[in-house]
Amino acid sequence: MEQFLAHISEDGRVQTLAEHLHGTARLCEAFASEFQAGLQGRLMGLAHDLGKYSEAFQRRIRGANVRVDHATAGAAECARRNHIAEAFAVAGHHGGLPDGGTRTDAPQKPTLQGRMKRAKEGLLEPYDAWRQELALPEAELPEFCRRDALALSFYIRMLYSCLVDADFLDTEAFMQGKAREAHPLDAEALWEKLTRYTEGWFPPKGALNEKRCEILRLCMAGGEGEKGLYTLTVPTGGGKTVASMAFALSHARRHGMKRIIYVIPYTSIIEQTAQVFRDIFGAEAVLEHHSNAGFATDEGEMTKASADAMRAAENWDMPVVVTTAVQFFESLYASKSSRCRKLHNLANAVILFDEAQMLPLNYLRPCVAAISQLVAHYGASAVLCTATQPALGPLFDELLPGQRATELCPAALAGDAVFRRTTFRRAGALSWEDIAGEMAGAHQALCIVNSRRNALRLFELLDGDGCFCLTTLMAPAHRRSVLEQVRRRLQAGERCLVSSTSLIEAGVDVDFPAVFREEAGLDSVLQAAGRCNREGRREAGGSIVTVFRPDNPPPRLFQTAIGAGRTAMAKHDDFASAGAIEAYFNELLDLKGQAAQDVHGILSRMGEPSLPFRSVAEDFHLIENDTRTVYVPWGEGEALIARYRTGRRSRTLYRELGQYAVNVYEQHFKNLCHMGALELQEDGAAILLLENAVYSETVGLLLEPEGGQAEFI
Repeated sequence: MEQFLAHISEDGRVQTLAEHLHGTARLCEAFASEFQAGLQGRLMGLAHDLGKYSEAFQRRIRGANVRVDHATAGAAECARRNHIAEAFAVAGHHGGLPDGGTRTDAPQKPTLQGRMKRAKEGLLEPYDAWRQELALPEAELPEFCRRDALALSFYIRMLYSCLVDADFLDTEAFMQGKAREAHPLDAEALWEKLTRYTEGWFPPKGALNEKRCEILRLCMAGGEGEKGLYTLTVPTGGGKTVASMAFALSHARRHGMKRIIYVIPYTSIIEQTAQVFRDIFGAEAVLEHHSNAGFATDEGEMTKASADAMRAAENWDMPVVVTTAVQFFESLYASKSSRCRKLHNLANAVILFDEAQMLPLNYLRPCVAAISQLVAHYGASAVLCTATQPALGPLFDELLPGQRATELCPAALAGDAVFRRTTFRRAGALSWEDIAGEMAGAHQALCIVNSRRNALRLFELLDGDGCFCLTTLMAPAHRRSVLEQVRRRLQAGERCLVSSTSLIEAGVDVDFPAVFREEAGLDSVLQAAGRCNREGRREAGGSIVTVFRPDNPPPRLFQTAIGAGRTAMAKHDDFASAGAIEAYFNELLDLKGQAAQDVHGILSRMGEPSLPFRSVAEDFHLIENDTRTVYVPWGEGEALIARYRTGRRSRTLYRELGQYAVNVYEQHFKNLCHMGALELQEDGAAILLLENAVYSETVGLLLEPEGGQAEFI
């Protein structure tokens, strides 16, 4: 055969196999060099498609209808040289990282052991022609992987990320006739933009702005510190978003770091945070990546900027990436190439975790382990940002030994009286009628409750103009519209009474003179307080945050946090003090116990010699996906649903539809089907039929409309 080919383009151009392997190796080596694994990267790049040297594959690429397992061949060559980490990555570069398996696995099993047995038993198409064109380098496994299976599993994932991204980029460059434009972090240029954005803050006007500017200066100076683990404990209203970014840029300038990743727990606040960064740096420097992020109104109208953003979402090649905790951590424990492709871009990055107290308790140990691995072995710096710093010191001591977190905002500054803009009131037991009456007397008031049922119950007791209800049974675009009305009324001094679930609690910029909070964990209580006298325009003594116990029991999900909160609040008069917050988190972690911090045993399983990548990925879901999607033809959602019905569906359309989607539990989905309120779709979602009167402008989706009563949980 004259030439061994890797790809043939639509216009008939050919890429030889040697060209593709060398091109992939160059990229993979460059990516892996960020964590001192350049030789490993080169080895994987050269080895990954060795199976394409078989006669069978060459017939396939020229049109023959034959199947060829080309990935196992390259993995076998790595394994013969005792390069097991590289073998995992090469074996999975198309189908995803496999489970390691055991030596008893049959050749038909998809585990790495099964596939290596396939190679040993001569069940692969012959591919020896590679030896005439290539020489594979040798590479040593780093010492930290030799003594720690968990560290080895992360190392394999990072190598895998380098390979799949390099493979894709080299193939894409050949097919399109040009390489993709890179988007490196120019820390100096972004620093100048940040300086221009904040220069009007100086000299500060007023006591609150003076303290905000002091925090900003400390974060800028703190960026000169060494790489590692940091905390930024800033009270609500202290300017945490811009101050944390100032640290990140200062740190990136000091150490020549590659990018800044900003991780946020809620999709409900990610858009406003990303917009702040776009205002500072320009849209071309910021990638907003989450399930609801759209890149264009229609693929036919996609601009260069939106096309760049869509491509950057595949591998996070953008100076500033704003993403969700779900996207971040699930990618770190994923096995599919599409999810893992971005991971190598976390090396040598500044990673900021906003609202760090919201790290999910059921996966706390795996999440802290992931942060620890990135800091210990991949040149990343991590910053835990919050007003209520979780007591994670002992956990980091265990999983990141020898590195203590450095606090960027001194306790004396964080505890300054200027940040105490509210007064807490423990009201004990109050009926919903009592709460409704007190809210009405306040003219403008917010009540945050623990369930949608309670939000609706209170809302029904509120009378007159300016009453609103906010829950996740409203489509995101609908909630956003209601919040705009709320903000307008607050600014105009008009009557405004809001009953809401905790979706309004963190990061939503509203300022009420009075806030009521159903008993919850102390972190939630303090987050609720951040919606009261947010700008400090009123006296703290007259800005009351009332914590109450309603006349119906809380959902079981909240009972442990409520118990820990009661204990901490009973022992501390100042709920917002560092002592109270530490006592709360210590009590919460003690009550839950270590097993509850890793409900699926992720860390112990990844510490096994078999390295069950695929099995772990199937179990690692920060949000258990036991809901169904219902698309609501509200506002612009009607036109989007019309496009959806035509069957011309795209990733962009799904992202835009996410703004008009409500997720409901399976039983409620069945109830709506039974009522004839849904038009079922082949992808498992459904369209709400508004003629059934099951969607309200005031409260959103009514889950059980037939009896005149809606059920909210």
